[in-house]
Amino acid sequence: MARAFPAYLELGADTIERRAREAVQALSSCAVCPRCCGVNRLENETQICRTGRRARVSTAFAHFGEEDCLRGQRGSGTIFFSCCNLQCVFCQNHDTSQTLNGREVDAEQLAELMLDLEGQGCHNVNFVTPEHVVPQVLEAVAVAVRRGIELPLVYNTGTYDSLQSLRLLDGVVDIYMPDFKLWTAELAARYLGAVDYPEVARAALTEMHRQVGPLELDADGVARRGVLVRHLVMPGLVGESRAIFEFLASLSPDIYVNVMAQYRPQHRAHRFPEIARGPTAEEMRAALDAFHGAGLYRLDDRAPLRLADRIGV
Repeated sequence: MARAFPAYLELGADTIERRAREAVQALSSCAVCPRCCGVNRLENETQICRTGRRARVSTAFAHFGEEDCLRGQRGSGTIFFSCCNLQCVFCQNHDTSQTLNGREVDAEQLAELMLDLEGQGCHNVNFVTPEHVVPQVLEAVAVAVRRGIELPLVYNTGTYDSLQSLRLLDGVVDIYMPDFKLWTAELAARYLGAVDYPEVARAALTEMHRQVGPLELDADGVARRGVLVRHLVMPGLVGESRAIFEFLASLSPDIYVNVMAQYRPQHRAHRFPEIARGPTAEEMRAALDAFHGAGLYRLDDRAPLRLADRIGV
């Protein structure tokens, strides 16, 4: 039997609603993400993510700056959630991820944003920084499904995700887009504020790949299902990139990766002299060599151009 597309059409609204209720219960002593802060978010108690019962949306629009296979010709329908469960010192979206910008939305309002993006012709609904609002996302997806949405769902994450939350998303999310940042616990503690980030990210990526497998594209080159990994090459940390690529290759040599060259010292990065610069041409070349050396070959179409611009070839 052919697999339904998007995936949630096969799962159905009743099952998604049941999962949403289960996820919402976790808000009472919050264990939605690996922080496991234990606050009662149902009563609007907050901790690191500063998000209570309702999700907070910063912006929602047709995004034409995403990977080609996501934006296609009509854009990726991005919904940016405010705040984050990481505290990256170099965050390029710190005005959203580290602040309370935006407005709180309930399930009906979040579903309306999804349906509006579909009405604009977007290729997908792209949830950005959703790790701390999985219960609210599930509630909204159930509403949107009952109202007839038929767009694939993208889970665009910093990869500090709990396995419990990811398993509730199994059969709901079509495309996982994890950003695997760092491999070493000491560096994750220093730059991300999460010493357990590497082990959490490895487990999360393994679960994502189990659910949806390698990235599948349609006849127009637009993503339908699978995992698309982002990795930002950082100055002086090519060894981190190499270890990450080797791990990804162990999951599957077919995994699709965007090796990003646009690191700049933003937010609080200037306080850390070793990363207070962009990567050099030699570092970018070494990262690309490490990618191929690991046995990977599915590189985002734009990545070689960006890398070539950086290294002058």
